[in-house]
Amino acid sequence: MPFITYLSGLLTAQMLSDDQLISGVEIRCEEKGRCPSTCHLCRRPGKEQLSPTPVLLEISRVAPLYSLIQDNGTKEAFKSALMSSYWCSGKGDVIDDWCRCDLSAFDASGLPNCSPLPQPVLRLSPTVEPSSTVVSLEWVDVQPAIGTKVSDYILQHKKVDEYTDTDLYTGEFLSFADDLLSGLGTSCVAAGRSHGEVPEVSIYSVIFKCLEPDGLYKFTLYAVDTRGRHSELSTVTLRTACPLVDDNKAEEIADKIYNLYNGYTSGKEQQTAYNTLMEVSASMLFRVQHHYNSHYEKFGDFVWRSEDELGPRKAHLILRRLERVSSHCSSLLRSAYIQSRVDTVPYLFCRSEEVRPAGMVWYSILKDTKITCEEKMVSMARNTYGESKGR
Repeated sequence: MPFITYLSGLLTAQMLSDDQLISGVEIRCEEKGRCPSTCHLCRRPGKEQLSPTPVLLEISRVAPLYSLIQDNGTKEAFKSALMSSYWCSGKGDVIDDWCRCDLSAFDASGLPNCSPLPQPVLRLSPTVEPSSTVVSLEWVDVQPAIGTKVSDYILQHKKVDEYTDTDLYTGEFLSFADDLLSGLGTSCVAAGRSHGEVPEVSIYSVIFKCLEPDGLYKFTLYAVDTRGRHSELSTVTLRTACPLVDDNKAEEIADKIYNLYNGYTSGKEQQTAYNTLMEVSASMLFRVQHHYNSHYEKFGDFVWRSEDELGPRKAHLILRRLERVSSHCSSLLRSAYIQSRVDTVPYLFCRSEEVRPAGMVWYSILKDTKITCEEKMVSMARNTYGESKGR
């Protein structure tokens, strides 16, 4: 039947009932415009006038569905079924804040799997912009209020490039509880735990402070529950910012190389030029080449002059280092101006107050771990690129 007909019938039954009102139902009808003439469901049988447009009823109070049932036995059965369906996939019973799985709800490893282990979603921290060496990641705790209990999060990170076999090189695995919160990990990685908009929701974070510039990194996260099950993987792949360059120093080196190349170049001057160009990073060398060609290309470009003054072998050793600069960074290093700045960003540094027993498998609930946190600062140097000098 049309929806409005159902509501009208329900309202009539409510009004004609003298014995007992229908529990939990409150209906108010009002005109909210008219249905389009093309909607055949809005026409009442035997009446030409269009019925009012159905609208969502206002909710006067929020209550579980099973509370609308009067019979106590039926209410408890309905409540148990709803709780089982929502928290235990309908394959177990809710006992306090955990699921007691049915005998049929065990996986191939013999572990109960009626309570699903949600997949965490790894993401970049919105408060920390990645730099050439620093990246901060975070995720929301996936432990539900009832059911499975998260014991740990395992974070894997590895650098991916054309020289690495990604299948053979697995990178480094870090346990959030055993490596990071315990303080056994490196000083280059710090763990944190904070709360979201809702106090009951925990947000975990990890900051990496010693990554390589202009590097492609892959970060993978999965959760582990107290029974040893693993969740689905969540992955973030990113490239760190380009290496820092001191533009003023690069211009000074370009001037120095021009003066060494200019005129007769003695063996001592050749060695000085060679040592100077080999000591700077690949990105600085790229910028030196840019300044040299910008100012002195009319006397011969940097490549030709280096081969002429230093010889093909030494020039090749220098120039092949430019191949390490990615196409993305090489385009930025051709900018008219490069300026440097240093940002100071706060991050959370947390440590566990508990000591886990050594030499045994110890599955505790991560959310219940007592930790102490302090706010620390990390300095993040950055380059800004542009066609004109910024203020």
